[in-house]
Amino acid sequence: MEIKRKSGRLTGDMIFKGAKSASGAIIVLVLVMIFLILSMQSLPSMRAFGLNFIIKDNWDPVKNDFGAYPFIIGTIVTSFAAIIISLPFSIATSLFIREYAPRFAGKIISHMVDLLAAIPSVIYGMWGIFVLVPIVRRWEMFLYAHFSFIPIFNAPPFGVGLLSAIIILVIMTLPYSISITRDVMAQTPKELKEGALALGSSKWKMVRKVIIPYCRKGIIGGTTLALGRALGETMAVTMVIGNSVSAPRTLFDPANTIASIIANEFNEASGALYVSSLVELGLVLFLISFFINALGRLFIHRTAFNKG
Repeated sequence: MEIKRKSGRLTGDMIFKGAKSASGAIIVLVLVMIFLILSMQSLPSMRAFGLNFIIKDNWDPVKNDFGAYPFIIGTIVTSFAAIIISLPFSIATSLFIREYAPRFAGKIISHMVDLLAAIPSVIYGMWGIFVLVPIVRRWEMFLYAHFSFIPIFNAPPFGVGLLSAIIILVIMTLPYSISITRDVMAQTPKELKEGALALGSSKWKMVRKVIIPYCRKGIIGGTTLALGRALGETMAVTMVIGNSVSAPRTLFDPANTIASIIANEFNEASGALYVSSLVELGLVLFLISFFINALGRLFIHRTAFNKG
């Protein structure tokens, strides 16, 4: 009887191990297939433009002349600016929920944060058009009137453009980084916090010397996840960024991201080279996202190694 039990246990372990291995292999296979399909569909564009596709700033479907530079710049500027702006708000909100707010207030705010993450992006886009863009236009008029000597403010105020896209991305990425940072802060050992307070630390010093260092990897992970969301966001950005095929030179300029240009033009693309250029834009976005996530993982690993 004991032998049968051990045999059944071993069989269950083998099945579970096989299922885990298969799941991991499927994930890798899906990523490889996405990369291969995008690469194969991009071949006509690669043959026509080569590496110049990355640095060309011309996008002319009539002449079949395509370059990704304006859209790469729009994607990187909007995403990274949104993450830089949202990071302090994310940490501050998470600290308030976990350390400063009364328990019932923290739960209410946490539910509201989760609700923000569940709102469809098209709703953010509609709110951006009817509410955010008029407000941004007034800000831009003020900045242009008083600070036009600064290059990034020296452009006519349209309302739609980089600034509106950055603000909408800040709002959309905050719930993701807050959720992860909040959950990581909840794992900080109570003994560490109480020990710091018992030794005479103030609440702020305890936060700065205990909680933030302990949660550093989680904060980086949440920021990386939020950046991935910002890089691939389509509908809301498309509705407020202005959809220009020229590279932006100021914060007020209309622009485009890789995701928004694909969404705008893929259904209307005619001709093999046009479609292939749009697919190559998708390949560029895939590689940018992969590279940034790999850098984030490397940074987390090195941080953990240095702490150890």
